[in-house]
Amino acid sequence: MLAAERGAARNTLLAYRRDLQDFSGFAAASGMPGHAADREMLSAYLQSLAASGLAARSAARRLSCLRQFHQFLVREGVRADDPTDLLDAPLLSQPLPKLLSEDDVSALLAAAPGLPGRRGVVAAAALEVLYSTGLRISEMLGLRRTALAAGGDALFVRGKGERDRIVPLSNAARAAAAALCAESCESPWLFPGRNSRHALTRQGFDKILHEAALAAGLDPTGLSPHVLRHSFASHMLARGADLRSLQVLLGHADIATTQIYTHVLAERLQRLVEAHHPLARR
Repeated sequence: MLAAERGAARNTLLAYRRDLQDFSGFAAASGMPGHAADREMLSAYLQSLAASGLAARSAARRLSCLRQFHQFLVREGVRADDPTDLLDAPLLSQPLPKLLSEDDVSALLAAAPGLPGRRGVVAAAALEVLYSTGLRISEMLGLRRTALAAGGDALFVRGKGERDRIVPLSNAARAAAAALCAESCESPWLFPGRNSRHALTRQGFDKILHEAALAAGLDPTGLSPHVLRHSFASHMLARGADLRSLQVLLGHADIATTQIYTHVLAERLQRLVEAHHPLARR
């Protein structure tokens, strides 16, 4: 069902399989098949996860998997009830995403073209595209040349769950992508690796990003493709973008995922008030 109806990615399918196998092992040790588990069994399983030291976020993902599994069983008529209905999810803290300042991003984009040889062309195109679109790194590295719209002013992106979206490109990103295409005209990939028949790997991009960070005077340990994605979203929101538009650009299936960036904005506004309001220090 996850593969055929929802188009779940391979890593998602593997994660669900691991979670269900872990629960099935727990249920079997108690003498009960996993599909026949009751609320008490499920509650005991969640308690065992907490006792083993599993992080709350990982335990919440296990519970989400079990909820979807039992909802599937109910829909298929395998059982008449859903024992996960009354289970409470573990309490999660909501960490604020790490991000770069606009000045740091400008420094990174300015330093990228200066990397030696072909790496400078690749770095300039990749960083301009990442920051102007907020793409996931897997989405960017998986782009074929045909994803570049006529005129190069947008990208056709296939994201999580095989959902397609169109993402506009900035003028700088469009020019940098065109320069890369001109240099790698024989490759089917927008971001080719050393062997032009294959796409640039995540490890290859990480090395380029590391070099660009050092050239820009930034700490490379605090920089990743996801930090650029968070920076894109936070800067857009701070400059007036609405959450619904941001959700579309980021490819989030649920707007609740996009709402994390409102916390970033609220934290900035709080610091602004504390720094500049005449009564803040009373």
